[in-house]
Amino acid sequence: MIGIVSYGGYIPRYRLDRKIILKAMSWMAPGLAGLARGEKAVAAYDEDSITMAVAAGRDALAGFDRNSVSSVSFASTSLPFKERQNAGIIKEALNLEDNVGTIDFSGSIKSGTTALLTTLRAFNGDTNRTDLVCAADVRLGKPASPQEMIFGDGAAAFLVGGDNVIAEFKGAYSTSHDFVDHYRGEFAKYDRQWEDRWIRDMGLTKIIPEAINGFLDSTGMQISEFSKVIYPCHYAAARKQINKLFGIAPEVDQSNFQAEIGETGSPHVLIMLAAALETAKPGEKLLVIGFGSGCDVLAFEVTEKITALQSRKGVSGSLASRRELDSYIKYLVWRDILPVESGMRAEEDLWTRWSALWRKRKEVLGLVGSRCTKCGTAQYPPQRICVNADCGATDEMEAYCYSDKTGKIASYTSDNLAPSLDPPAKYGQIEFDEGGKFMFDFTDCDADDIETGMGVEFSFRRKYQDNRRDISGYFWKAIPIKKEN
Repeated sequence: MIGIVSYGGYIPRYRLDRKIILKAMSWMAPGLAGLARGEKAVAAYDEDSITMAVAAGRDALAGFDRNSVSSVSFASTSLPFKERQNAGIIKEALNLEDNVGTIDFSGSIKSGTTALLTTLRAFNGDTNRTDLVCAADVRLGKPASPQEMIFGDGAAAFLVGGDNVIAEFKGAYSTSHDFVDHYRGEFAKYDRQWEDRWIRDMGLTKIIPEAINGFLDSTGMQISEFSKVIYPCHYAAARKQINKLFGIAPEVDQSNFQAEIGETGSPHVLIMLAAALETAKPGEKLLVIGFGSGCDVLAFEVTEKITALQSRKGVSGSLASRRELDSYIKYLVWRDILPVESGMRAEEDLWTRWSALWRKRKEVLGLVGSRCTKCGTAQYPPQRICVNADCGATDEMEAYCYSDKTGKIASYTSDNLAPSLDPPAKYGQIEFDEGGKFMFDFTDCDADDIETGMGVEFSFRRKYQDNRRDISGYFWKAIPIKKEN
């Protein structure tokens, strides 16, 4: 049996009410009023498709042996690097073995389903291995464009394997068309699209039915067999047309989260699939359709193993953990659409020493420290000599991962002089619960949220952006854990 073993989802914390965008841009494009319902998920200033894929991947890997992962596939149309394997950075951040294969998928918003389908078809039946598929996007629409209203940010991840399968892969069908609806040239910053009626009438309502019919004809299955039909389409009229054509009842039509998240691109249908698996019951069948330059259609049947899968944050947990972004200007600054003056300290030339990063890649990207094999004392950064005064063993260390651990705030400051796109800059000393102390930036919090002694968890983020060389530098940041009332 081959299929999905686990799933994970990540929606960034910030939500921007579309009415705020309309208020700022209606003077230019009053027609945006029809798109001003609900809110869109917005990646923070220190997030991109890689960091969100890491977050979703960590969610999918919760409770699983990372040593069993054989490959990492990453799908995105907003890859931070054109020539540096993005999936390789994700592999390091997840602290996976060096013999893991990595591959990037891009060029189409159905690259998420293509990555999942490719992994499923390549699986060789080894029940001792799993393969990780991640998808994430931070797509940009030009201010005053419909895309700015419609797009949102997010990520999803799936473990594929042959043991403890929660959703068995039952078959697939794909089509390929050079149908140009959305497009972006090599040096373009913003997504462009052709007319809505072209996308709707000649694209979604023709290509999706063609692919579904092709799948049903080739497999002999019936649309009535499926408890959920999962496909991306934010046009309400087109969605009603497709549902009517196939007799898809409202309870079978999986929510596309347009009002809560927005259209996320390559991960979108996978986010919808992850959300469907959160409530799926054994025996239910799920039909998944990825759209973009053609279609991928995949079918899954939920197994009894889903009842034994430990709970995870998933899409619903991310949606519940939200904070309003009440400033459209802040959004523009975070996306580097509106340049701002960050002070003289922001003029420091931040460039990556690749040789140093290579030597310390596990420490920096994976947050890997050391643990003494003699006395068990853990330490970050990694050390050759045990820091335990009663031990002092030399070169008796093993690697010890801190990224999934917690800590406490020993001291902190809010700095209005340090450059930050979310001022004031917030950083402090964190004492790891397992031992060790290190300085971290804080993220996903306001200055008033931080207290000495408060618990923290860790998140993989952009540490700096080298605009001169167009390079993102990554490290881990601390997120304060709020006490439950």
